[in-house]
Amino acid sequence: MTAASPSTALAATLARRGVHYGWVVAAVTFLTMLVTAGAVGAPGVLILPLQREFGWDTATISAALAIRLVLFGLMGPFAAVLMNRYGPRRIVLCALLLIAGGMLLSLGMSQVWQLVLLWGVAVGVGTGLTALVLGATVATRWFTARRGLVVGLLTASSATGQLVVLPVLAALTEHWGWRAALLLVCSLLVLTGLAVLLLMRDRPEDLDLAPYGEAAAAGAALAPVDAGGAIAALREAARTRVFWVLFATFFICGASTNGLIQTHFIPLCADYGISPIQGAGVLAAMGAFDFIGTVASGWLSDRYDNRWLLFWYYGLRGIALMCLPFSDFTLIGLSLFAVLYGLDWIATVPPTVRLTAARFGREKANLVFGWIFCGHQLGAAGAAYGAGLSRDVLASYLPAFFTAGALCLFAAAAIMTLDRARPASAR
Repeated sequence: MTAASPSTALAATLARRGVHYGWVVAAVTFLTMLVTAGAVGAPGVLILPLQREFGWDTATISAALAIRLVLFGLMGPFAAVLMNRYGPRRIVLCALLLIAGGMLLSLGMSQVWQLVLLWGVAVGVGTGLTALVLGATVATRWFTARRGLVVGLLTASSATGQLVVLPVLAALTEHWGWRAALLLVCSLLVLTGLAVLLLMRDRPEDLDLAPYGEAAAAGAALAPVDAGGAIAALREAARTRVFWVLFATFFICGASTNGLIQTHFIPLCADYGISPIQGAGVLAAMGAFDFIGTVASGWLSDRYDNRWLLFWYYGLRGIALMCLPFSDFTLIGLSLFAVLYGLDWIATVPPTVRLTAARFGREKANLVFGWIFCGHQLGAAGAAYGAGLSRDVLASYLPAFFTAGALCLFAAAAIMTLDRARPASAR
Protein backbone atom coordinates (compact mmCIF):
# COMPACT_ATOMS: atom_id res chain seq x y z
CA MET A 1 0.00 0.00 0.00
CA THR A 2 1.42 3.39 -0.98
CA ALA A 3 0.63 6.87 0.27
CA ALA A 4 -1.13 7.58 -3.02
CA SER A 5 -3.51 4.61 -2.84
CA PRO A 6 -7.22 5.53 -3.08
CA SER A 7 -8.02 4.05 0.33
CA THR A 8 -5.23 6.00 2.09
CA ALA A 9 -6.19 9.29 0.48
CA LEU A 10 -9.87 8.74 1.18
CA ALA A 11 -9.16 7.72 4.80
CA ALA A 12 -7.22 10.95 5.37
CA THR A 13 -10.00 13.04 3.83
CA LEU A 14 -12.68 11.34 5.90
CA ALA A 15 -10.62 11.65 9.09
CA ARG A 16 -10.45 15.43 8.62
CA ARG A 17 -14.25 15.40 8.50
CA GLY A 18 -14.61 13.14 11.50
CA VAL A 19 -15.76 10.09 9.53
CA HIS A 20 -14.21 6.67 10.20
CA TYR A 21 -12.99 4.65 7.18
CA GLY A 22 -14.78 1.63 8.59
CA TRP A 23 -17.97 2.99 7.06
CA VAL A 24 -16.35 2.88 3.59
CA VAL A 25 -15.32 -0.75 4.14
CA ALA A 26 -18.84 -1.50 5.35
CA ALA A 27 -20.30 0.13 2.22
CA VAL A 28 -18.08 -1.95 -0.11
CA THR A 29 -18.96 -5.06 1.88
CA PHE A 30 -22.64 -4.13 1.59
CA LEU A 31 -22.31 -3.95 -2.22
CA THR A 32 -20.37 -7.23 -2.35
CA MET A 33 -22.91 -9.14 -0.28
CA LEU A 34 -25.83 -7.63 -2.21
CA VAL A 35 -24.47 -8.62 -5.63
CA THR A 36 -23.29 -12.10 -4.63
CA ALA A 37 -26.61 -12.71 -2.90
CA GLY A 38 -28.28 -11.84 -6.18
CA ALA A 39 -26.13 -14.56 -7.77
CA VAL A 40 -27.32 -17.02 -5.10
CA GLY A 41 -30.97 -16.11 -5.66
CA ALA A 42 -30.87 -16.07 -9.47
CA PRO A 43 -31.56 -19.82 -9.92
CA GLY A 44 -34.95 -19.38 -8.23
CA VAL A 45 -36.05 -17.42 -11.32
CA LEU A 46 -34.52 -19.93 -13.71
CA ILE A 47 -36.10 -23.22 -12.59
CA LEU A 48 -39.03 -22.93 -14.99
CA PRO A 49 -36.95 -21.82 -18.04
CA LEU A 50 -34.54 -24.71 -17.47
CA GLN A 51 -37.45 -27.14 -17.31
CA ARG A 52 -38.81 -25.82 -20.60
CA GLU A 53 -35.46 -25.83 -22.43
CA PHE A 54 -33.89 -29.06 -21.18
CA GLY A 55 -36.84 -31.08 -19.85
CA TRP A 56 -35.29 -31.47 -16.37
CA ASP A 57 -37.78 -32.07 -13.56
CA THR A 58 -38.07 -29.96 -10.40
CA ALA A 59 -36.36 -32.51 -8.13
CA THR A 60 -33.33 -32.76 -10.46
CA ILE A 61 -32.82 -29.00 -10.61
CA SER A 62 -33.49 -28.70 -6.87
CA ALA A 63 -30.78 -31.29 -6.15
CA ALA A 64 -28.19 -29.15 -7.98
CA LEU A 65 -29.38 -26.05 -6.13
CA ALA A 66 -29.23 -27.94 -2.84
CA ILE A 67 -25.54 -28.68 -3.49
CA ARG A 68 -25.01 -24.95 -4.04
CA LEU A 69 -26.64 -24.18 -0.68
CA VAL A 70 -24.66 -26.87 1.17
CA LEU A 71 -21.34 -25.54 -0.17
CA PHE A 72 -22.53 -21.98 0.45
CA GLY A 73 -22.76 -22.93 4.13
CA LEU A 74 -19.83 -25.33 4.46
CA MET A 75 -17.44 -22.68 3.15
CA GLY A 76 -18.37 -20.38 6.04
CA PRO A 77 -15.89 -21.48 8.72
CA PHE A 78 -13.10 -22.01 6.17
CA ALA A 79 -13.85 -18.61 4.63
CA ALA A 80 -13.33 -17.15 8.11
CA VAL A 81 -9.93 -18.89 8.37
CA LEU A 82 -8.92 -17.68 4.90
CA MET A 83 -9.99 -14.12 5.72
CA ASN A 84 -8.09 -14.20 9.01
CA ARG A 85 -4.99 -15.47 7.25
CA TYR A 86 -5.00 -13.68 3.87
CA GLY A 87 -7.42 -10.81 4.47
CA PRO A 88 -11.02 -10.32 3.29
CA ARG A 89 -9.93 -8.26 0.26
CA ARG A 90 -8.02 -11.07 -1.48
CA ILE A 91 -10.62 -13.68 -0.63
CA VAL A 92 -13.49 -11.54 -1.90
CA LEU A 93 -11.72 -10.86 -5.20
CA CYS A 94 -11.09 -14.59 -5.71
CA ALA A 95 -14.71 -15.36 -4.86
CA LEU A 96 -16.10 -12.83 -7.33
CA LEU A 97 -13.88 -14.28 -10.08
CA LEU A 98 -15.07 -17.81 -9.30
CA ILE A 99 -18.78 -16.87 -9.31
CA ALA A 100 -18.51 -14.90 -12.56
CA GLY A 101 -16.53 -17.71 -14.20
CA GLY A 102 -19.08 -20.35 -13.20
CA MET A 103 -21.97 -18.27 -14.53
CA LEU A 104 -20.27 -17.41 -17.80
CA LEU A 105 -19.41 -21.06 -18.48
CA SER A 106 -22.99 -22.09 -17.68
CA LEU A 107 -24.23 -20.10 -20.69
CA GLY A 108 -23.25 -23.10 -22.82
CA MET A 109 -24.37 -25.93 -20.53
CA SER A 110 -26.68 -28.68 -21.78
CA GLN A 111 -26.25 -31.53 -19.27
CA VAL A 112 -27.29 -31.94 -15.63
CA TRP A 113 -23.70 -32.60 -14.51
CA GLN A 114 -22.73 -29.21 -15.91
CA LEU A 115 -25.51 -27.58 -13.90
CA VAL A 116 -24.23 -29.32 -10.76
CA LEU A 117 -20.60 -28.37 -11.42
CA LEU A 118 -21.18 -24.72 -12.37
CA TRP A 119 -24.24 -23.63 -10.37
CA GLY A 120 -23.80 -26.17 -7.60
CA VAL A 121 -20.05 -26.26 -6.97
CA ALA A 122 -18.52 -23.11 -8.51
CA VAL A 123 -21.27 -20.70 -7.48
CA GLY A 124 -21.74 -22.47 -4.15
CA VAL A 125 -18.07 -22.17 -3.17
CA GLY A 126 -17.72 -18.61 -4.49
CA THR A 127 -20.80 -17.24 -2.76
CA GLY A 128 -19.90 -19.16 0.40
CA LEU A 129 -16.69 -17.12 0.60
CA THR A 130 -18.69 -13.87 0.59
CA ALA A 131 -21.67 -14.90 2.71
CA LEU A 132 -22.70 -13.70 6.16
CA VAL A 133 -19.28 -14.61 7.57
CA LEU A 134 -17.82 -11.71 5.56
CA GLY A 135 -20.26 -9.32 7.21
CA ALA A 136 -19.49 -10.72 10.67
CA THR A 137 -15.74 -10.39 10.00
CA VAL A 138 -15.97 -6.77 8.87
CA ALA A 139 -18.30 -5.81 11.72
CA THR A 140 -16.16 -7.37 14.45
CA ARG A 141 -12.85 -6.04 13.05
CA TRP A 142 -13.83 -2.49 12.16
CA PHE A 143 -16.53 -1.70 14.74
CA THR A 144 -16.78 -1.85 18.50
CA ALA A 145 -19.57 0.71 18.81
CA ARG A 146 -22.59 0.22 16.51
CA ARG A 147 -21.59 -3.36 15.79
CA GLY A 148 -25.13 -4.69 15.94
CA LEU A 149 -26.33 -1.96 13.57
CA VAL A 150 -23.53 -2.75 11.10
CA VAL A 151 -24.32 -6.46 11.21
CA GLY A 152 -27.94 -5.57 10.54
CA LEU A 153 -27.05 -3.41 7.53
CA LEU A 154 -24.72 -6.01 6.02
CA THR A 155 -27.14 -8.85 6.65
CA ALA A 156 -29.92 -6.82 5.06
CA SER A 157 -27.80 -6.43 1.93
CA SER A 158 -27.49 -10.20 1.65
CA ALA A 159 -31.20 -10.96 1.84
CA THR A 160 -32.22 -7.86 -0.11
CA GLY A 161 -29.81 -8.75 -2.91
CA GLN A 162 -31.42 -12.18 -3.18
CA LEU A 163 -34.88 -10.66 -3.54
CA VAL A 164 -34.72 -7.20 -5.11
CA VAL A 165 -32.80 -8.26 -8.24
CA LEU A 166 -35.25 -11.08 -8.96
CA PRO A 167 -37.88 -8.95 -10.77
CA VAL A 168 -35.16 -7.61 -13.10
CA LEU A 169 -33.85 -11.11 -13.75
CA ALA A 170 -37.38 -12.42 -14.27
CA ALA A 171 -38.14 -9.67 -16.81
CA LEU A 172 -34.90 -10.32 -18.71
CA THR A 173 -35.63 -14.05 -18.72
CA GLU A 174 -39.18 -13.47 -19.96
CA HIS A 175 -38.12 -11.26 -22.89
CA TRP A 176 -34.56 -12.35 -23.80
CA GLY A 177 -34.02 -15.71 -22.08
CA TRP A 178 -32.22 -16.89 -18.95
CA ARG A 179 -28.77 -16.33 -20.44
CA ALA A 180 -29.39 -12.56 -20.62
CA ALA A 181 -30.21 -12.59 -16.91
CA LEU A 182 -26.91 -14.34 -16.12
CA LEU A 183 -24.96 -11.81 -18.20
CA LEU A 184 -26.40 -9.00 -16.08
CA VAL A 185 -25.31 -10.75 -12.89
CA CYS A 186 -21.80 -11.23 -14.31
CA SER A 187 -21.55 -7.52 -15.17
CA LEU A 188 -22.51 -6.56 -11.63
CA LEU A 189 -19.88 -8.95 -10.25
CA VAL A 190 -17.15 -7.27 -12.33
CA LEU A 191 -18.14 -3.77 -11.15
CA THR A 192 -18.17 -4.97 -7.56
CA GLY A 193 -14.70 -6.45 -7.98
CA LEU A 194 -13.35 -3.04 -9.04
CA ALA A 195 -14.83 -1.40 -5.94
CA VAL A 196 -13.27 -4.07 -3.70
CA LEU A 197 -9.87 -3.71 -5.40
CA LEU A 198 -9.80 0.08 -4.97
CA LEU A 199 -11.44 0.66 -1.60
CA MET A 200 -11.51 -2.42 0.67
CA ARG A 201 -8.84 -2.90 3.33
CA ASP A 202 -8.47 -5.88 5.66
CA ARG A 203 -8.12 -4.25 9.09
CA PRO A 204 -8.21 -0.73 10.57
CA GLU A 205 -4.53 -1.23 11.48
CA ASP A 206 -3.74 -1.19 7.75
CA LEU A 207 -4.59 2.52 7.79
CA ASP A 208 -3.22 3.21 11.30
CA LEU A 209 -6.73 3.39 12.72
CA ALA A 210 -8.45 1.90 15.74
CA PRO A 211 -11.82 0.17 15.32
CA TYR A 212 -14.76 2.55 15.31
CA GLY A 213 -15.76 3.32 18.89
CA GLU A 214 -12.34 2.66 20.44
CA ALA A 215 -10.43 5.65 21.76
CA ALA A 216 -7.08 3.87 22.08
CA ALA A 217 -4.48 4.32 19.37
CA ALA A 218 -4.29 1.53 16.83
CA GLY A 219 -1.71 -1.14 17.55
CA ALA A 220 -0.19 -3.89 15.52
CA ALA A 221 -2.47 -6.15 13.56
CA LEU A 222 -3.52 -9.32 15.32
CA ALA A 223 -1.75 -12.50 14.25
CA PRO A 224 -3.66 -14.51 11.64
CA VAL A 225 -5.36 -17.70 12.63
CA ASP A 226 -3.78 -20.83 11.12
CA ALA A 227 -5.58 -23.20 8.79
CA GLY A 228 -6.52 -25.50 11.65
CA GLY A 229 -8.36 -22.69 13.39
CA ALA A 230 -11.73 -23.65 11.95
CA ILE A 231 -11.58 -27.21 13.30
CA ALA A 232 -10.18 -26.05 16.65
CA ALA A 233 -12.97 -23.48 16.95
CA LEU A 234 -15.55 -26.17 16.20
CA ARG A 235 -14.09 -28.52 18.83
CA GLU A 236 -14.21 -25.82 21.47
CA ALA A 237 -17.66 -24.55 20.53
CA ALA A 238 -19.17 -28.03 20.25
CA ARG A 239 -18.58 -28.55 23.97
CA THR A 240 -21.14 -25.85 24.77
CA ARG A 241 -24.92 -25.97 24.73
CA VAL A 242 -25.01 -22.39 23.37
CA PHE A 243 -23.42 -23.52 20.12
CA TRP A 244 -25.85 -26.36 19.51
CA VAL A 245 -28.91 -24.24 20.26
CA LEU A 246 -27.70 -21.52 17.88
CA PHE A 247 -26.75 -24.15 15.28
CA ALA A 248 -30.16 -25.84 15.46
CA THR A 249 -32.16 -22.62 15.32
CA PHE A 250 -30.06 -21.34 12.42
CA PHE A 251 -30.64 -24.68 10.64
CA ILE A 252 -34.36 -23.92 10.88
CA CYS A 253 -33.73 -20.33 9.78
CA GLY A 254 -32.11 -21.56 6.56
CA ALA A 255 -34.80 -24.14 5.91
CA SER A 256 -37.53 -21.52 6.21
CA THR A 257 -35.80 -18.83 4.07
CA ASN A 258 -33.15 -19.63 1.44
CA GLY A 259 -34.14 -23.23 0.93
CA LEU A 260 -37.90 -22.76 0.78
CA ILE A 261 -38.96 -19.22 -0.14
CA GLN A 262 -35.94 -18.12 -2.16
CA THR A 263 -35.80 -21.33 -4.20
CA HIS A 264 -39.44 -22.36 -4.56
CA PHE A 265 -41.69 -19.32 -4.06
CA ILE A 266 -41.85 -18.43 -7.76
CA PRO A 267 -42.70 -22.01 -8.86
CA LEU A 268 -45.25 -22.15 -6.00
CA CYS A 269 -46.91 -19.00 -7.32
CA ALA A 270 -46.97 -20.52 -10.82
CA ASP A 271 -49.06 -23.39 -9.40
CA TYR A 272 -51.71 -20.78 -8.54
CA GLY A 273 -51.64 -18.98 -11.89
CA ILE A 274 -49.26 -16.20 -10.88
CA SER A 275 -46.59 -15.34 -13.47
CA PRO A 276 -42.86 -15.47 -12.64
CA ILE A 277 -42.60 -11.68 -12.94
CA GLN A 278 -45.46 -11.20 -10.46
CA GLY A 279 -43.98 -13.79 -8.10
CA ALA A 280 -40.59 -12.09 -8.29
CA GLY A 281 -42.35 -8.80 -7.53
CA VAL A 282 -43.69 -10.26 -4.28
CA LEU A 283 -40.16 -11.40 -3.41
CA ALA A 284 -38.87 -7.90 -4.15
CA ALA A 285 -41.45 -6.47 -1.75
CA MET A 286 -40.21 -8.94 0.87
CA GLY A 287 -36.68 -7.69 0.18
CA ALA A 288 -37.70 -4.08 0.80
CA PHE A 289 -39.37 -4.95 4.10
CA ASP A 290 -36.46 -7.24 4.98
CA PHE A 291 -34.07 -4.30 4.69
CA ILE A 292 -36.16 -2.34 7.18
CA GLY A 293 -36.61 -5.30 9.51
CA THR A 294 -32.98 -6.42 9.53
CA VAL A 295 -31.54 -2.95 10.09
CA ALA A 296 -34.06 -2.44 12.88
CA SER A 297 -33.05 -5.83 14.29
CA GLY A 298 -29.41 -4.71 14.38
CA TRP A 299 -30.40 -1.55 16.26
CA LEU A 300 -32.56 -3.54 18.68
CA SER A 301 -29.85 -6.17 19.25
CA ASP A 302 -27.54 -3.45 20.62
CA ARG A 303 -30.17 -2.57 23.23
CA TYR A 304 -32.36 -5.54 24.16
CA ASP A 305 -32.12 -9.19 25.18
CA ASN A 306 -31.19 -11.02 21.98
CA ARG A 307 -32.98 -14.19 23.08
CA TRP A 308 -36.37 -12.45 23.17
CA LEU A 309 -35.73 -10.88 19.78
CA LEU A 310 -35.10 -14.32 18.29
CA PHE A 311 -38.16 -15.73 20.05
CA TRP A 312 -40.40 -13.21 18.32
CA TYR A 313 -38.66 -13.47 14.96
CA TYR A 314 -38.96 -17.25 14.72
CA GLY A 315 -42.47 -17.27 16.15
CA LEU A 316 -43.84 -14.69 13.71
CA ARG A 317 -42.10 -16.35 10.77
CA GLY A 318 -43.65 -19.70 11.67
CA ILE A 319 -47.13 -18.16 11.85
CA ALA A 320 -46.62 -16.44 8.47
CA LEU A 321 -45.54 -19.67 6.74
CA MET A 322 -48.42 -21.69 8.16
CA CYS A 323 -50.94 -19.02 7.17
CA LEU A 324 -49.69 -18.59 3.56
CA PRO A 325 -51.68 -21.55 2.14
CA PHE A 326 -54.87 -19.95 3.49
CA SER A 327 -54.24 -16.64 1.72
CA ASP A 328 -55.69 -18.07 -1.56
CA PHE A 329 -52.73 -16.27 -3.17
CA THR A 330 -54.77 -13.12 -3.72
CA LEU A 331 -53.14 -9.70 -4.00
CA ILE A 332 -54.16 -8.81 -0.45
CA GLY A 333 -53.07 -12.17 0.96
CA LEU A 334 -49.67 -12.12 -0.73
CA SER A 335 -49.14 -8.48 0.25
CA LEU A 336 -49.77 -9.26 3.92
CA PHE A 337 -47.42 -12.24 3.71
CA ALA A 338 -44.73 -10.10 2.04
CA VAL A 339 -44.89 -7.57 4.89
CA LEU A 340 -45.00 -10.01 7.81
CA TYR A 341 -42.50 -12.49 6.41
CA GLY A 342 -40.26 -9.84 4.83
CA LEU A 343 -39.75 -7.92 8.07
CA ASP A 344 -38.10 -10.93 9.64
CA TRP A 345 -36.64 -12.72 6.59
CA ILE A 346 -33.12 -12.57 7.99
CA ALA A 347 -33.57 -10.38 11.06
CA THR A 348 -32.31 -13.39 13.04
CA VAL A 349 -28.69 -12.73 12.06
CA PRO A 350 -27.74 -9.67 14.20
CA PRO A 351 -28.90 -11.22 17.50
CA THR A 352 -27.30 -14.56 16.57
CA VAL A 353 -23.96 -12.87 15.76
CA ARG A 354 -24.08 -10.92 19.03
CA LEU A 355 -24.87 -14.03 21.06
CA THR A 356 -21.95 -15.77 19.33
CA ALA A 357 -19.52 -12.90 19.98
CA ALA A 358 -20.66 -12.59 23.60
CA ARG A 359 -20.03 -16.29 24.28
CA PHE A 360 -16.92 -16.99 22.16
CA GLY A 361 -15.10 -13.63 21.95
CA ARG A 362 -14.27 -11.14 19.22
CA GLU A 363 -11.43 -12.98 17.45
CA LYS A 364 -13.21 -16.35 17.37
CA ALA A 365 -16.66 -14.96 16.63
CA ASN A 366 -16.38 -15.21 12.84
CA LEU A 367 -15.01 -18.78 13.03
CA VAL A 368 -17.76 -20.03 15.35
CA PHE A 369 -20.42 -18.12 13.44
CA GLY A 370 -19.10 -19.76 10.28
CA TRP A 371 -20.01 -23.17 11.72
CA ILE A 372 -23.38 -21.89 12.90
CA PHE A 373 -23.95 -20.57 9.39
CA CYS A 374 -23.17 -24.08 8.13
CA GLY A 375 -26.27 -25.18 10.00
CA HIS A 376 -28.23 -22.44 8.22
CA GLN A 377 -27.23 -23.70 4.79
CA LEU A 378 -27.67 -27.38 5.63
CA GLY A 379 -31.23 -26.52 6.57
CA ALA A 380 -31.58 -24.52 3.35
CA ALA A 381 -30.29 -27.42 1.25
CA GLY A 382 -32.64 -29.89 2.92
CA ALA A 383 -35.62 -27.62 2.33
CA ALA A 384 -34.60 -26.86 -1.28
CA TYR A 385 -34.51 -30.55 -2.15
CA GLY A 386 -37.40 -31.59 0.11
CA ALA A 387 -39.78 -28.98 -1.25
CA GLY A 388 -38.93 -29.95 -4.83
CA LEU A 389 -39.51 -33.61 -3.98
CA SER A 390 -42.83 -32.72 -2.33
CA ARG A 391 -43.89 -30.95 -5.53
CA ASP A 392 -43.00 -33.94 -7.71
CA VAL A 393 -44.37 -36.71 -5.45
CA LEU A 394 -47.38 -35.01 -3.83
CA ALA A 395 -48.06 -32.44 -6.58
CA SER A 396 -47.98 -29.71 -3.93
CA TYR A 397 -45.50 -27.48 -2.13
CA LEU A 398 -47.83 -26.94 0.84
CA PRO A 399 -46.56 -29.80 3.08
CA ALA A 400 -43.12 -28.20 2.96
CA PHE A 401 -44.54 -24.84 4.06
CA PHE A 402 -46.46 -26.34 7.00
CA THR A 403 -43.35 -28.25 8.10
CA ALA A 404 -41.15 -25.14 7.94
CA GLY A 405 -43.71 -23.16 9.94
CA ALA A 406 -43.82 -25.80 12.68
CA LEU A 407 -40.01 -25.88 12.85
CA CYS A 408 -39.92 -22.10 13.33
CA LEU A 409 -42.22 -22.39 16.33
CA PHE A 410 -39.87 -25.03 17.76
CA ALA A 411 -36.90 -22.66 17.24
CA ALA A 412 -38.73 -19.89 19.10
CA ALA A 413 -39.09 -22.17 22.12
CA ALA A 414 -35.54 -23.55 21.90
CA ILE A 415 -33.82 -20.15 21.93
CA MET A 416 -35.35 -19.33 25.31
CA THR A 417 -33.45 -22.25 26.89
CA LEU A 418 -30.26 -20.14 26.70
CA ASP A 419 -29.10 -18.06 29.62
CA ARG A 420 -29.10 -14.32 29.13
CA ALA A 421 -25.77 -13.22 27.64
CA ARG A 422 -23.51 -11.29 30.00
CA PRO A 423 -22.02 -8.01 28.73
CA ALA A 424 -18.55 -8.42 27.30
CA SER A 425 -16.06 -5.74 26.32
CA ALA A 426 -15.27 -7.56 23.09
CA ARG A 427 -18.79 -7.26 21.82
